[in-house]
Amino acid sequence: MTLIHIIDDNDGFRDSLFWLLQANQFTVHTYASAEEFIDTLGNTEIKSLVQSCVLTDVRMPGISGLELMDHLRDLKLGVPVIVMTGHGDIPLAVEAMRKGAYSFMEKPFEASVLINSIKGALEEPGTELRNPLRAKAKLDQLSPRERQVLELVCAGQPNKVIATTLGISVKTVELHRSRMFNKLQTKNIQDLIRLTLGYE
Repeated sequence: MTLIHIIDDNDGFRDSLFWLLQANQFTVHTYASAEEFIDTLGNTEIKSLVQSCVLTDVRMPGISGLELMDHLRDLKLGVPVIVMTGHGDIPLAVEAMRKGAYSFMEKPFEASVLINSIKGALEEPGTELRNPLRAKAKLDQLSPRERQVLELVCAGQPNKVIATTLGISVKTVELHRSRMFNKLQTKNIQDLIRLTLGYE
């Protein structure tokens, strides 16, 4: 049985995810807070599940998504975690991936992207292996300017801010971004961040 734990303090968002995942043949448990989820961890039914995945919002009252990840790591549960962020929370998402999150989703996201991310997390439980040498070889293809753009993109900066910071036009930033994605063979910001963290 595949169980998905959804942890989000937004009732409407949590409910919509519940119905979406149920319609895609997942068993789903929802929690309004990280504390509520942690309280269930003593439940033997949850501990005995072979396949499960945690979807958690990064910003919540009380225990945050990042603090929850620390708690799960301390318990050595090895359950894959997908972090959900609001717009502008990319630096927090980077921190979550450093702490071992399988991936992150920036709200709002497409249903198909979420389903594919969950399936990927379940196929490779826990965190993927890092391959820093291969990741570095890919990153070494970038020009110095593309490296600067990459750092600012991964810091969550919009094109206009990147342009002002680097003293170039927005159009030039867009060109550098396009070349960067092509050289690194990445499709989205999530893939870029994974690469900068040493995942090939």
